[in-house]
Formats: sequence, C-alpha cells, structure tokens
Amino acid sequence: MSEFITITGARENNLKDVTLRIPKGRLTVFTGVSGSGKSSVVFDTIAVESQRQLNETFTWFVRNRLPKYERPHAETLEDLSPAIVVDQRPIGGHSRSTVGTMTDVYSVIRVLFSRHGTPSAGPATAYSFNDPSGMCPECDGLGRAVRPDWGRILDEERSLADGAVRFPPFAAGTWQGQAYTNSDDLDPHKPVRRFTAAEREFLMHGKPGSKVTVKGSGGTWTTEYEGLADRFERLYLKRDLSAMSQKTRDLVRDFMVDGVCPSCHGARLNAAALATRINGRTIADCTHMQVTDLIAVLKEIDDPVARPIAGAAAAALERIDAIGLGYLSLDRETTTLSGGEGQRLKTVRHLGSSLTGMTYIFDEPSVGLHPRDVGRLGDLLLRLRDKGNTVLVVEHDRDVIALADHVVDMGPRAGAEGGRVVFEGTPDGLAASGTLTGRCLGRRTTVKEAVREATGGLWVKGADRHNLRDVTVEFPTGVLTVVTGVAGSGKSTLVAELTGAHPDAVVVDQSSIGISARSTPATYLGIMDSVRKIFARETGAEAGLFSFNSSGACGTCEGRGIIYTDLAFMDPVTTTCHDCEGRRFKDEVLRLTVDGRSIADVLEMTAGQALDFFTDTGVRRRLLALRDVGLTYLTLGQPLSTLSGGERQRIKLATRLHLKGALYVLDEPTTGLHLSDVDALLALLDRLVDAGNTVVVVEHHLDVVAHADWIVDLGPDGGRDGGDVIFTGTPRQLLDVPDSFTAEHLRRATAW
Repeated sequence: MSEFITITGARENNLKDVTLRIPKGRLTVFTGVSGSGKSSVVFDTIAVESQRQLNETFTWFVRNRLPKYERPHAETLEDLSPAIVVDQRPIGGHSRSTVGTMTDVYSVIRVLFSRHGTPSAGPATAYSFNDPSGMCPECDGLGRAVRPDWGRILDEERSLADGAVRFPPFAAGTWQGQAYTNSDDLDPHKPVRRFTAAEREFLMHGKPGSKVTVKGSGGTWTTEYEGLADRFERLYLKRDLSAMSQKTRDLVRDFMVDGVCPSCHGARLNAAALATRINGRTIADCTHMQVTDLIAVLKEIDDPVARPIAGAAAAALERIDAIGLGYLSLDRETTTLSGGEGQRLKTVRHLGSSLTGMTYIFDEPSVGLHPRDVGRLGDLLLRLRDKGNTVLVVEHDRDVIALADHVVDMGPRAGAEGGRVVFEGTPDGLAASGTLTGRCLGRRTTVKEAVREATGGLWVKGADRHNLRDVTVEFPTGVLTVVTGVAGSGKSTLVAELTGAHPDAVVVDQSSIGISARSTPATYLGIMDSVRKIFARETGAEAGLFSFNSSGACGTCEGRGIIYTDLAFMDPVTTTCHDCEGRRFKDEVLRLTVDGRSIADVLEMTAGQALDFFTDTGVRRRLLALRDVGLTYLTLGQPLSTLSGGERQRIKLATRLHLKGALYVLDEPTTGLHLSDVDALLALLDRLVDAGNTVVVVEHHLDVVAHADWIVDLGPDGGRDGGDVIFTGTPRQLLDVPDSFTAEHLRRATAW
C-alpha cells in the first residue's frame, strides 16, 4: 500500500499544474493567503475525486440519488482513501433542529426514556417533537406559538362604540365591527374593563344561537354572532398568511405576538411525554441542562437495562465537552450557534467512529475559537490521526500549523498570482522559508501602546439575555473596541444588545452571502446597473442588452458561459459554450464597445484594472471598497462560488464600507484571513475609526486584540460559568489581569 496520496498536474480553478505527494496517516496543514489555491487542492481536487470514485462503487440505482461530481482537472490522482469533509458551511437547520438532534444524542435520550422512564409514553417516537405522536399539539413541536396580542387588539379602557377594538378590520363602524357594537348582549358604551366574566366570554367567543344585525353597502341583514377571538382565529390563525396580500400580512403581524407555547411552556412535547420521569426529571429537564450537568445525571442511572443506554449518551456528551462545548444544552437550536460552535459539533460526530484509514478534511476548523479552545481542537485532530487516519486541514492559525506533521504552503499570492506550491516540509521549516506565510509565522504580536481617546460612550445596561448576568458596560465612541472571551462567554449576546439599541449600526456578521450560480463580484457589489447604463449611454443601445441575465445573453448557454450536461447515471460534464466561447453575450452585444472595451472585456477585468478604466463615482467607490479589503485581484465577472471562505467574508465587508454609519459592528472579521491579510484588515479598521466612526469587533485573533484601543473581555468561561464582564481597559492593562484566558494567551503571544 502506498504511503502517499499523489496528485499530478492539478489545474482546478487557479492551480497551475500542481504536483504533490501527501503523506498518509499524518496531519497535513495547507497554508497560504486567501485565494492562493488551498481549497482548490484539498476540496475541489482531493475531496471531490475521492467522493466521486466512492460513488462509483454503488449501483446505478443508488448513484442516481447521490450528489454528482465532475472529475477534477488533473492528470492523475492516486492512492486516495474515502474522504469525510467538515467544511465551513453553516450547519443551518431550522427551528426543529437542535444540538441534540444534530448530534443524534437526543435519539439515545428518547430511547432511554422510552425504556426506563415511568410512566412510559410509548416507543421512542413518543418523545420526539418532530413526530405527531410526541409533539405538543398546541405548537406542533416548535416550543413557541404565535397568538393574538390582545393587549394591542383590545383597549379595555374604551367602550366598543368608542373604539375598544383597535384591529382595523374589526373596528367600530366596519361591517365586521358592527357585530360587537350592535349585539343585544353587550353594552356598546360600557368600558371593556368593566365587563363581567360572562360579558367578556360572550365578546370573545359568543354563545350558540346568538344573532346580530349589521348594515352594509348591500343593505341590512341578520347573521350569526361570532366572538372576537373566534373570528380572528378563523380568518388569520387557521389560514395561510402567505396567500394574503403583503399589506394584510403586515397588518396581522402587528397584532400578533410570538412567545413561549402556553401549553408545553417551550418543552415542545405533549403531556404524555412530559409526564415520564427518570429520577424525578422529565426529558425536557434533561435536554435543558448544560451538557456537563447532564453527563453527571446520566451516570447516576444504575438500572441494568438502562445503564448501557445512559452510558452511550454520556460518552457522546463527553466528546462534546472534550472539544469545549460543555456549556451547550441539547435543546439549543442550531440556528443560534456560532460558526465555530457549528464546526466543532460537525466534527464531534466522527470522534466515536471506529473507522480507520479514512481521510478527514477540515476547512479552517479554528474559525470562531478562542486561543484556549484551539488547543482542544488540536487534541481532536491528533486523536483522529492517531486512530490511523489521514487528516488534511486548511488553516491560518499559528497553533494549528505548529501541530502539523507536514505543511504545504500555497502561493505566492492570490488569484492569478497564486496556484503554486511554494513550500513543503515541517512547521519549523516553513517559519524559516521566507514565504509570506513563513515571514508572518516568525513575527510576534505587539501590544498597542498609544491608544485613542474616547469621544463619548454607548451604554448597555442591565443586560440579562441568555447567560448574561445583569451586565452594564460602556462602549467608548470614536475608538476601536474589541469584545473577546472564550466561546459561550456571552460576547455575541452583549453586542446584540448594543446593536439592538442602535438600529442604524452597520453590522457585518457571519451569515452567508447568499450567492447563486450567476452571482459575480460586479453583481454582488451592485455596480452592474451603473456599468450597463454607461454602456447604454455610450453606445445608444438598451441597457438590458448588457446583462447576461437578460436580452443580451448568449442564446446557447443562456448567459452562463458554460454548458452543463447531465449524463443521468454518469458523472456530469461542463464545457465552455462553443458559440460565445465563455463570454456569455451575443456577438452583436460584444461588438458594442466603450473606449475599445466590450461588456465581456469589462467583466474579465480585475477590480484593480477596472479602477483605472472607470471614472463613474459610484462604480469607483465600490471598487475602492474592494481594494480596501485586499481583493483587487478578483475579476468582476468571476463566479462567487469559486471564492474561498476568506474572500467571501471580505467581499461582504466591502459591500458595507460605503454605507454611512457612526457605529460599525463586525463579528469575527478575521474569519478565513491569512496572517498578512489581518494586517490589511487592521489598517481598514483604523481608517474607519480615523474617519470619525466607532468600531466594535467581536474577535479572538490576538493580533486584533493587541491592536485595540479598548477591550471588553467576558467570561471567565462559557455557558453558566460566563456572562460576566471580567475586564475593560486597554490591551496593555489586560496583560496584568490574572484570571482571564484572553490575557493568558496574549501574554504568550507578545514580547512583553
């Protein structure tokens, strides 16, 4: 058996005939600036070919239902092993997806309660909030219910005739409102708060056989009386709001409230499931516990039948705790997890596997991790390697790189200037290599000495959401503030309180940029409309001709530039369109030029070249934003799907830079950034502050922490052991704090 994965002549994306021998059974880290070709080697070449060949082992029937992969552009790929990919894509999910369901631990807990709980509600499905036999009938297993806001709908200080019903379709004077003002059973001039219990019950629900006379444009008629609550429920709660007009939907939502389900109180389950107990605890009690507490509870179970089930659940939970997520609870919705938390939860699924000889591929697993937690991540990667697997990691973090058995550095730059292997060897060899990555590894973090003076302050007072403990803190204005702390300490919650109080803040978070197959930097930045108008003005043609999504598109490929051929059971084939030669437009459109350049020529320009070509102020402002985030090498027409995670993060930042706002809030902007790119980011943040803005950054990267004017450090740990502000002050002052994980790691990283 070969000891290496061998790649020969890889040309995927910007790779330039890359040939590599990657040692098996080792931890190999791929480094290099964003866009240098790391992901093209690891994901678009190795992972795709491994999964493609694995799929070929299945029958045609099964293959037709599996994802289809094209063969990567490479001469040969030899001695591959089955690949398991843990990428940066958010785990997503929806309101029914929780930490428990995602990790499959909840399935084990359900079996435990089914077999050992008393009184038993039935089989394991009877404890599932995603199954009709277990879900709460009131909220359908969501734990939350949308219901009428009667405090808003009904002004009890007024009488019915004086406008007590404030919901416009039911208001006094409308034909529906007459049901209440004209009823013989109600005094229309009596304030609603003075109604007897019987009168209130009649107002809301009526009684059988009750009639009321109303007038309309068609005359007068007598009809059945329908209570206010019953009418609202029939017309707006039991109907699909999406089928109504936008105006009606917006109106109804103003008179609704979304809150905890009054039936299950947020537990999601029906009464039978919640009646079952083990040692006095319901299944909802268990899933609401912090993981570390639930482990102890499960270990108390000593019943011979239940002990193996409880042990299996405890073992899975211990793996979650081992990677620093012991502060989570199983009922936590996956949509509320940070990128780093989601990344680690995807990883923990594989720790209990007995498979060996696999290739595990990770895309920047340190994303969202405090330096304290990066050490735990490193232990996890080494455990996977030591079980006999090959571990490939795309990473920028110094501590992860230092763990590698083998390092492959891509570069020397990004885009067209990258795509080559510039170093192979050990981490120590990389640090001495003289490559851009090597030079960055060799330097130490320096704490800022001269900090800016605040011009004022923005206060968050008495914050107590999630695990925050009545936090009151001032965010100084006119400076760069970094909010830091270990995962789960309350950073994002605290900053959410700040932005909630200042809705005009410019927020750049970790959400996906929402690309499509036709998205390009030009369309995402919003400059294509201006470019089309420039071409229309200069050529006298319609602006729509200069869109590859409209009338100017090549008829053969419909403006895609490529032709995708689905070969049913076989691998699909993508070829360049033979009519437009990949340029997306009709010939007659390509003959229309501005200063000798066609619209296709413009889309083939890099952002740097486009800055020299365009004089339009709006176009240049957005292109300058690309320059500010270090993406001048991107071409305007490059599909966004080909961008790396770091490039996508920066292009999203570029779209926010031209917005006007005194407060900028950035959530982990160093995600996906090479050490050299972090320097450019810091320069950009300095320009924002020097222009008179206030910048607040949630960040773990120690170079950013050291560069701050002011630091808010939360902790001391995560979950219930966090939620306190343990330090506010300058980076220099932070170095003297004894009980801060951030301070501990900053001391190690600096020359102080």
